[in-house]
Amino acid sequence: MTTTSQGRAEMRRPDGGPVRVLVVDDETSLTELLSMALRYEGWEVCSAGDGASAMTTARSFRPDAVVLDMMLPDMDGLAVLGKLRRELPEVPVLFLTAKDAVEDRIAGLTAGGDDYVTKPFSLEEVVARLRGLIRRSGAATARSESMLVVGDLVLDEDSHEVTRDGVGIHLTATEFELLRYLMRNPRRVLSKAQILDRVWSYDFGGQANVVELYISYLRRKIDAGRTPMIHTRRGAGYLIKPGE
Repeated sequence: MTTTSQGRAEMRRPDGGPVRVLVVDDETSLTELLSMALRYEGWEVCSAGDGASAMTTARSFRPDAVVLDMMLPDMDGLAVLGKLRRELPEVPVLFLTAKDAVEDRIAGLTAGGDDYVTKPFSLEEVVARLRGLIRRSGAATARSESMLVVGDLVLDEDSHEVTRDGVGIHLTATEFELLRYLMRNPRRVLSKAQILDRVWSYDFGGQANVVELYISYLRRKIDAGRTPMIHTRRGAGYLIKPGE
């Protein structure tokens, strides 16, 4: 099981990419500390110091969760939340605030915030709450090291089970090894020589046709009737990427 530095299971997005978190706070030192803690989890982090830049960043970054200060220089956190909800209705939002009055908590949660932490807070607490919010939202899950995920294609290296969009796919041992090699290198073009060396364990020597043959087998099982995931780059090799 892949774990973080704190010993927790690593969280990844369904496409296998890192969790994305947007941190919005005008206190630079706090933002840097929090961003560092989140990157320690293996997450991708962007930050903003006011509401306007938070919205601009959110549109391009498409975060899986937002940490949002209630008091910003240009608008309050509730106003930012309203704008976020119109553009990213499903993204979970964790409020940060120096206020600890019950009415402030109620205002934030009633407006659509998902959780609330008062300053001063521990970084561990914020990370733990974010993990819970992200897990419940379905944006990412804690998964085992044995699971390779590319788009809706999932390969379990321990059980040798393969599914696409939840439907099981039966592969021979060689097909499984070829798919595993492709999935360990998503979006990367792999040459026939590289594939021969890794999957068949011998050097390139006129046997390129066996790679082409097994790629065609995989395509029939993985891509048949679906958006293609296995692609040919003429003169270069093959790659796998999420169906688009």
